[in-house]
Amino acid sequence: SFHYFRRSCIDFFYSILFIVFIEKDSKMGNRVKGREKKKSIKAASHSKMGSKRKLSRMGKKQKRNNAGLEATFVGRSKCLKMLQVTIKDFRRLCILKGIYPREPRGKVPGNKKGQTFYHIKDIRAIAHEPILEKFREFRSFMKKIRRSAGRNEKDEAQRKNAICPTYTLHHLVRERYPRFMDALADLDDALTLVYLFAALPSTTSIKSKVISKAKQLASAWGAYCSTAACMTKSFISVKGVYLEATIQSVAIRWIVPHSFTQFMPEDVDYRVMTTFFEFYETLLHFVLFKLYNDLGVRYPLPSLDANGEVKGSTSYILGSNLRNLKNALESSTGAITNVVSEKVEEYTEKSPAAPKKSKEEKKKDKELIKSVGAALNSINEDSDDGEDDEDDNVDVAGPLKAALESMANDQARISIPGGDLAADDEAVKRRRLFAGLTFFLSREVPRGYLELVCLAYGGKVGWEGPNSPIAANDPSITHHIVDRPKLPASFDSLPKSREFVQPQWVLDCSNFMFLLPIAKYAVGQTLPPHLSPWVDHDEEGYKPAYADDIERLRNGESLPLESEAMDAEEDAADIMEEAASEDESAEVEADEDEDESEEEVEEDLSDKKNALEKKKRAANHRQKEEAEAHALAKTMMSRKASHLYGRMQHGIEKKKIKVDNLKNRRREIEHGKQNDPSGKTPLKQKVDRLKKERAAVEKQYSNTGGTMKRSKKRRTET
Repeated sequence: SFHYFRRSCIDFFYSILFIVFIEKDSKMGNRVKGREKKKSIKAASHSKMGSKRKLSRMGKKQKRNNAGLEATFVGRSKCLKMLQVTIKDFRRLCILKGIYPREPRGKVPGNKKGQTFYHIKDIRAIAHEPILEKFREFRSFMKKIRRSAGRNEKDEAQRKNAICPTYTLHHLVRERYPRFMDALADLDDALTLVYLFAALPSTTSIKSKVISKAKQLASAWGAYCSTAACMTKSFISVKGVYLEATIQSVAIRWIVPHSFTQFMPEDVDYRVMTTFFEFYETLLHFVLFKLYNDLGVRYPLPSLDANGEVKGSTSYILGSNLRNLKNALESSTGAITNVVSEKVEEYTEKSPAAPKKSKEEKKKDKELIKSVGAALNSINEDSDDGEDDEDDNVDVAGPLKAALESMANDQARISIPGGDLAADDEAVKRRRLFAGLTFFLSREVPRGYLELVCLAYGGKVGWEGPNSPIAANDPSITHHIVDRPKLPASFDSLPKSREFVQPQWVLDCSNFMFLLPIAKYAVGQTLPPHLSPWVDHDEEGYKPAYADDIERLRNGESLPLESEAMDAEEDAADIMEEAASEDESAEVEADEDEDESEEEVEEDLSDKKNALEKKKRAANHRQKEEAEAHALAKTMMSRKASHLYGRMQHGIEKKKIKVDNLKNRRREIEHGKQNDPSGKTPLKQKVDRLKKERAAVEKQYSNTGGTMKRSKKRRTET
């Protein structure tokens, strides 16, 4: 009976399974005899499906880190495994290729906070870089050298060292800067780093070869800027000297360090800086080759002998480059200029072929010649007529001035290499600023940037040292630049036709494009504020007093000197004394009429007070109405607009507070200078006042038998 029951249960179970499978097949759409085939629940796959959906349709499990942020951003350790390089070579590759770490937006891949990530496309670009293969060759080459050196095989090591693998970065420069304008726009950091290396001493971290290359590049760049008259702005700060040049309408700004002994910090990785310099060196060679080629000069320039000057100094290299550039321009066809020595007329005589003028320039020249000729003819006619027309004045100043201006502009344009075609009007104005002036730099004055500025603005430069084109006692010197508290006795033998000025005068004149008066920049004088040329006073809302003075000078107004102001104050004091004596004599006569005039004066004062009160009430009422309208408009704003408006008002208020503080400081300084005849600043006056007060307190305390002075004896440690 048990076996029979077991058999019946098994048959029942199989029958139920058969029914279930039959129903499932009918639902899934499998062909069953006698039934229609149903449509599939899942649609057919198509091209618009995402990768995840396709993978789910195919039933394959998606691999980890194959999509999303984990696949887009890769950590540095994984990059090293993919490229099979050391971290040192990977860092060099990233610097040379211009690849920088990326910061993923939002969620961090794998919740790895604080890790450095790179984009997968950048790593794939590095994997196909030819320099990567060169790095691997160099690594295997160094293994061979070390093995030979370890075996004491010196001849074999020297033989292998001669076949060291080398590489160039030319393809990287062309890849990162496809256009010349792109390279010019990215020269700021390159020039700053090059000038920094030129000022550093040679150490174990920085080789002397790198420093000499930096000096050559800096001097070649300075020689071009001074010759092409492209220096536009300059400013001396604590960090260094900021210079700006405009080349093909691109503003390039860099920093020249001060000529001090540089401190070499230990926490700086100089290998990274050297790698940047390696790329910037190639970039600057490309740019300078193109710029010198536009001048018709072959680059690089040949080197000259030192002739008694320190050959490794930056000033010597700059002078040699300028002399080489002069020789190259004189030998090239169509070159009529050099900023270092000769006059413009001598270059025009030497040039074999002068460039042709355009139709507009020829037309202007003809009009000028006609106007000047008409003026001269009118003068001749007036002289022939005799004394009858003596009262008639002939206006010759206008045509002659226009003709002279045109001639000066043509000479300045000719003095710029390629100026007849490429130089703009601003470059011509810059070249004319110091035209006809000769500067002589004293030995304590930094020669580098001052020589660049003077030459770029059309002046001539000499210095106290060897290879100077101008001697110290040359009578043609117009400005002697000195940075000393007073002139030494040896300067008395120099010609009296020159002016002694401080270096700031040159930079201020070049920034304002105006020859400033020398009185404030004389030797031993307190210099006026050195204003930055990159600050827009209208946008800032505050204009310094010295900027206003310069604006008045440019408009033709005259400013009184401090001595004249003092004389005016003394005259005013004398006048006041005379007026006081006259008032005393007139007091007796005035006493009689006082009673009659008091009533009239009181009536006038009461009328004026009433008028002022009415104006104040009207102004207060107007302000209340404006405040109510303002508050009503603010309530009608949305939350976003109200928040934005609040931020705008906060910025305006912050800017206003800053401007008010500057005005208050200026008012305090002017008030302090007026009150103190010695011209001390308010801070110095405060210090002197505190010292006097303390001395008085000490004197009073000393009368009691005690003392407020500190004891010089060392305190014994308990």
